Amino acid sequence: MADVIAVDVGGTKLAAGIVRPDGTLLARVSAPTRLDLDGDALFATLAALIDQLDASGAAAVGVGCGGPMDAGGEHVSPLNIPAWRAFPLRARLAAHAGLSTFVDNDAKALALGEGWVGAARGAHDYIGMVVSTGVGGGIVLDGRLLNGDTGNAGHIGHVIVEPDGHTCGCGAQGCLEAEASGTAIQRITGRPPADAPLEVRERTGTLVGRAIASVANLLDLPLAVVSGSVALGYGEPFFTAAQRELDTRCRLDFSRGTRIVPGALGPEGPLVGAAKVALNHF
Repeated sequence: MADVIAVDVGGTKLAAGIVRPDGTLLARVSAPTRLDLDGDALFATLAALIDQLDASGAAAVGVGCGGPMDAGGEHVSPLNIPAWRAFPLRARLAAHAGLSTFVDNDAKALALGEGWVGAARGAHDYIGMVVSTGVGGGIVLDGRLLNGDTGNAGHIGHVIVEPDGHTCGCGAQGCLEAEASGTAIQRITGRPPADAPLEVRERTGTLVGRAIASVANLLDLPLAVVSGSVALGYGEPFFTAAQRELDTRCRLDFSRGTRIVPGALGPEGPLVGAAKVALNHF
């Protein structure tokens, strides 16, 4: 099996890399996500990253991108990238790279990566999450990544955690993303998420734990693997608060004991997961 060009599209940065079939990331390049650019100029930035790679041995392109999106990523509309609304990402990347291209939600991709070579390796039932600029998730149930009707299953960022809370980019009130994402924390506190005081870090963990508890109670999931700059950056206070909330909210016999753990792949996770999106099609 050949190498894969892996692409990660996020609201803060764009990244591309080469991933081996065993999950090893060989090379990585990145650039800020310029929200002042139009859709074509932003795609040109992404294409330029791919061109920096030695992709002579690559057989396919795998992509993790913020959602929502059409099934298969034919058209993507990331909430944090206003310039891309129904943007034909898969076809544009396939034409640029000259390779078969496979696109999925970035958090679903990360869930695949953590199950492949990360903290959920060997697990058959879990949720993988990203708590970063936005909040996303991917659910593996009975060893299978859930897709849903349009490929958008796992959007835990839009579980309601504060019914009378802040208005989300999706239009609802009190979504986890509107309360606990990096974007939300900066809007609420007026400071960058990295400068948030302890009480904000603990509140963020509590709200993430609350959302996970709802999903664990619904789907019988014993494990949540959480990555992203906010979650991993906040560290122990975040995870302790999240576990405490899980212990409070998961009271059914099957959900009691649900655990939350940090993702094991760190900053490599999004690209490793994106590669797995493509490898799953071979």
